[in-house]
Amino acid sequence: MMEPQLFPAAACVQFTISMGEPDSNIEQVAQLINRYQPDPDTLLLLPEMWATGFDYERTAALGRRTPEILVAMQQIAAQHQVYLAGTLTALPGDGSLPFNRLYLVGPGGVVGSLPKQQLFSPWQEDRFYQAGQSAPLLQTPCGPLAGLICYDLRFPELARRQVFAGSRLLAVSAQWPLSRLDHWQTLLRARAIENQVYVVAANSCGRTGTMELGGHSMIIGPDGTVLRAAGTEATVIGCPLNGSQVDEQRRTFCPAGNRAWMTADKQKIRKIDHLLPELALIRRQHSRIAFTNGCFDILHAGHVSYLEEARRTADCLVVGLNADCSVRTLKGPSRPVNSEEDRARVLAALGCVDYVVLFEEETPIRLITALLPDVLVKGADWPEGQIVGAAEVKAAGGRVARITFEHDRSTTALIDKIRVTAAAGPTDQSVPANLDYEEKP
Repeated sequence: MMEPQLFPAAACVQFTISMGEPDSNIEQVAQLINRYQPDPDTLLLLPEMWATGFDYERTAALGRRTPEILVAMQQIAAQHQVYLAGTLTALPGDGSLPFNRLYLVGPGGVVGSLPKQQLFSPWQEDRFYQAGQSAPLLQTPCGPLAGLICYDLRFPELARRQVFAGSRLLAVSAQWPLSRLDHWQTLLRARAIENQVYVVAANSCGRTGTMELGGHSMIIGPDGTVLRAAGTEATVIGCPLNGSQVDEQRRTFCPAGNRAWMTADKQKIRKIDHLLPELALIRRQHSRIAFTNGCFDILHAGHVSYLEEARRTADCLVVGLNADCSVRTLKGPSRPVNSEEDRARVLAALGCVDYVVLFEEETPIRLITALLPDVLVKGADWPEGQIVGAAEVKAAGGRVARITFEHDRSTTALIDKIRVTAAAGPTDQSVPANLDYEEKP
């Protein structure tokens, strides 16, 4: 028997959120759903931060109520034998900033959750929440569910990744302002058309805090047809979903399934004089530039984790790479193991690296003063006072980020291990003793 791929029906629960009053909001949701009387297994989508609103001053206190709010969601789901989805504050156990998470709750409890990936800094969301690093599909008894949270809607690559992974339904939970209603309606239809999926989008309405929300929750078919649309009043809108319509729409062509590799990684390797004008254009759109440097002789897991974290500090990562002569000065005549051309090529193939620039000096101070990055990244083992370029970057209004290495790895230790292994000879008796390891077996 074929596994379910789509909820049989979906609905949007639209209402005015009472700021900082979970009990009142839960009661509103319960009453609206009771009046709507959904069919079993319907997906009912709630607005972003539906239980509390963005009550920044009480974020932590309200976040501690999330477990009991989830219990209330489960009770409603069990009463109607449906699934509820909406975002709540999720407090990490390490005391760091919370996540804005979309929870899916069924009659048996929480089915799964995913975090908001793009925080809306004009509303200062990034001061009170941290962004998620990925949004995996929610695997449900009714098929895989993709999810976006409000501002995520403006980033088409987020939806595309989830749809490529197998989702036929995209849930968008939002607090979208009335002043940008046309963007809301246009972007929702675009996500449906370009991915050939159903889009179910729940927005809040009325005034929450100082913001007038736009309402106009929508359910859109995989061809971009608006199947149901709300106005600006509290309501529930819903309709059945049909997987065969997704199949029909994708039968001729399927843009979401086409993933040609379009990146020419070699082009990331630049000379500083050629790179500066391009970075100037990038900065004109208020993008932030991060810079880090290193030899990266034998790339290992520690390097990759470090570079990923470096990229997360800004919108673009430039890596200063020690040229061969610079490595020899720092590491001795036996290094580097790999040439500067090979090291640059491997770095450029990493998705977290945007540009690679070689430098021949012992330190990258010339590059740093030319780039004046918004974020200067170095390992946490370096005291800030000893980080080359820190004073210059901070004087220009930038900041220094010190990152702890996630993996205990070192290139020197790897080289020593290779030497010991080579000296010991092959241990797999199935490998001929006279095999030349430079050849393909």
